[in-house]
Amino acid sequence: MGKCKFNTNCVESPLSKGLSKLGYVVGKYPWVFFILPMVISAGLGVGFYFLEDREANDIEEQFTPINGPAKAERIFIKEHFPQSKDFSSLRLYTEGTYGSFIAIHKEDNIINNNAFRHIVNLDIEVQQIQTVGSKQTFAGLCAKKNGTCASNSIVGILNEDIKKGIQFPWHGNEFLGSVLGGVQKDSKGVVTSASAIRIFYYLQEDKKNETDQWLKMFIQLMSNQTNKDIAFSYFTSLSRAEEFEKSSDTVIPLFSITYVLAINISIISCMRLDCVRNKVWVATFGVLSAGLAVLSSFGLLLLCGVPFVMTVASSPFLILGIGVDDMFIMISCWQRTQVKDKVEDRMAETYKEAAVSITITTLTDVLAFYIGLMTPFGSVQSFCMYTSTAILFCYIYNITFFGAFLALNGRREGSNRHWFTCKRVESPKNGKKGNACSVGGAYDHVTGAEEEMPINVFFQKYYGPFITNSCTKVFVVVLYAGYLASSIYFCFQMQEGIDLKHLAPDDSYVASYYDNEDRYFSKYGPFVMLVIREDNFQYWEERARENLTICLKEFESSHRVAKNMITSWLDAYEQHANNIGINFADEKQFMETLPEFLELSGFKEDVNISEDKIRTSRIFIPTANISTAIDEKEMLNFFRQTASTCRYKMDLLVYHPAFIFYDQYAVIVSNTIQNIVFATAVMLVISLLLIPNPLCSLWVTFAIASVIVGVAGFMTLWHVNLDSISMINLVICIGFSVDFSAHISYAFVSSEKKTANAKAIDALHNLGYPIVQGAVSTLAGVVVLSAAESYIFRTFFKIMCLVISFGAVHGIMFIPVFLTFFGCCSDANSVDDKDRRSGGTNTFNYDTVAHVRTKSMGREKSWHNLISKLAAGFQIKVNTITLDLRSGPSIK
Repeated sequence: MGKCKFNTNCVESPLSKGLSKLGYVVGKYPWVFFILPMVISAGLGVGFYFLEDREANDIEEQFTPINGPAKAERIFIKEHFPQSKDFSSLRLYTEGTYGSFIAIHKEDNIINNNAFRHIVNLDIEVQQIQTVGSKQTFAGLCAKKNGTCASNSIVGILNEDIKKGIQFPWHGNEFLGSVLGGVQKDSKGVVTSASAIRIFYYLQEDKKNETDQWLKMFIQLMSNQTNKDIAFSYFTSLSRAEEFEKSSDTVIPLFSITYVLAINISIISCMRLDCVRNKVWVATFGVLSAGLAVLSSFGLLLLCGVPFVMTVASSPFLILGIGVDDMFIMISCWQRTQVKDKVEDRMAETYKEAAVSITITTLTDVLAFYIGLMTPFGSVQSFCMYTSTAILFCYIYNITFFGAFLALNGRREGSNRHWFTCKRVESPKNGKKGNACSVGGAYDHVTGAEEEMPINVFFQKYYGPFITNSCTKVFVVVLYAGYLASSIYFCFQMQEGIDLKHLAPDDSYVASYYDNEDRYFSKYGPFVMLVIREDNFQYWEERARENLTICLKEFESSHRVAKNMITSWLDAYEQHANNIGINFADEKQFMETLPEFLELSGFKEDVNISEDKIRTSRIFIPTANISTAIDEKEMLNFFRQTASTCRYKMDLLVYHPAFIFYDQYAVIVSNTIQNIVFATAVMLVISLLLIPNPLCSLWVTFAIASVIVGVAGFMTLWHVNLDSISMINLVICIGFSVDFSAHISYAFVSSEKKTANAKAIDALHNLGYPIVQGAVSTLAGVVVLSAAESYIFRTFFKIMCLVISFGAVHGIMFIPVFLTFFGCCSDANSVDDKDRRSGGTNTFNYDTVAHVRTKSMGREKSWHNLISKLAAGFQIKVNTITLDLRSGPSIK
């Protein structure tokens, strides 16, 4: 067996032969391959019965890192600071169970008499909400402190102290920074006016059925609130998940529109005026093949219990585009086969050419998505699992179900039957063309293949020579340099993280609440827990307290931390000790008096004492000016970095429930880069194995990187952040960028033309139109998502639009031009110059011709031209050239 040399076809050649044999079998027994996929799809489709059970739309589970640091920190907090019966929102290690509304005065002061009276009445109405069945009101379900409901201190303060004057942000021991917004103060710090007020209704977490029902009734009540002077927005702890589930409802009606669009575009692009060669039914069944792939793959995974996240709902749009793209490649190769050959021979030739190309793209797409399973986001993992499996089924059904129908359609064409009535029609005579009614079956008598589409002629005679012109090449290089430079620049302007309001539909009440929260309550952010984990920390020693104070000053040095507002049990205890005359530096007195102080002061939950020793304790640091994703990222990074690099290397931990969501900022960039680099390397290996030229394989890899950089850069201009949603689409980007570049590169390498320019023109002639068809049909498959009332699906559309546009431009412009710059991609079929120059010999070596790989299209013409040129070069006379399509030429 020969060794692989420069042309790495050790895998491509046997794969091509194997697929050719498969094509022959499919062509010989089409009904088996046509019926079997439908039976399998019907069986696997039963899995959709379990769809509702498999739905997994928990926001935290799907859109936060699976092993995020904050989740480990939460476990530590839960173990060392268990919640007591006395409720405190400050000390929650989860978001809690609650309802909340924000009241905003449209023109005046929200705490004036008339406006405040309306809010008080609404508060009473909310507290009177009664659940069905158990008849529970807020008083029976509320989270309690000292036996009374712990919520709504702001209402009492405004009722009692409005005339005396309200201090802000601290009014006595009550922090008002999170419940009073748009505050104006006088010189003494007394509130003179406020634009918004926020009221929370915290509920007990161990009565889930009753509290869920109460919260739904709360939403219903708030949705009916109208007032000419006051605007209301509202939110509950159930809202994100419920509204997220509604997002998928906005795209369900779009599925039917998408498939109608895809079928129509496929039919139009495959329609012929010849009533026999018309490919209307072929296009229709090509789209149906993609639908069966979705049915089978989704059904299989649902049967296996794989979680179905709402983001997976965008996958069918993608699968439709991939399936239709492969269909166009198959049809293009079928049309270049000899129409007078047997159907099984035509299928063998079609599979030999097309199936290798779609095998390359399928392998790269599937591996790109399976690599996506490495990401720490559940939503990305679920999407990648469903999509990669669907692509596999799409490939299998393309070479079985669709191939079988292509063979059946070939039999119809072979017997010259009408595409619609299946009745025999008259064949065109004297070189005339067929028509749409009664005459059909025309073909090119020179090549023996079907007549070319006008668009193919355009690529061969006009676009190909134009794009390979020297001046055009210079323009293309300059254009590409501008594209690359602008893409790289905008990559550095990209923002990270997903805004939680984007998980809900555009018209959701959630968006209004988040907007008002950012507008009126962003001056003061959450209180972050600073946990001292050292069980040997000497709290009574002055030096230890000084070191802790220095660390706290480091935290306060940031503009993300509110000044002089730290809540510390240690400071309060030291002040208490000084007041009652305790020797604070004495360990025994310190520990003996501490439990009593903690019980009376309300700090009992903040110190974990075991066996007369402080195991852990916590202090609360208030944040400030947190309104954007950038603010959240910077705050999280600052707190964790400061805690880990504190001057005295104390064992510190920082935590807040919001950190669970902020953790995405810590991993999103690194994971995206990791996925892209790893996937690109895998794409390179596959290209090297299946494209018989290493340099052209490198160009495929180059195209992947180029398209990804372009998409990443320009999605910034389209206001798309780098988050778990766009990460999914960047994984898609890898697959589609391979599709376009691999098709054109494989056609370039496989071309029989001698010069690089001629090879580029030949590749564009053969695959330029299928690439355009695939791009248009894929865009048609996702364009309806631009009308979706959900950020998730609009983002999918935006990035897919960029991916397809840039991928197609690379496939029909950049890659063909760049391939012509390297002649070694085109030297496989050149004739040895030494033999050309020998001149004196009259020996004709048939092997010189026989080793040239021939395609079905133009086979006879190619042999005539090639033999005639070689004969002239060797100065021999060729009287007759006879071509047998199976045994090769004979020369006399």
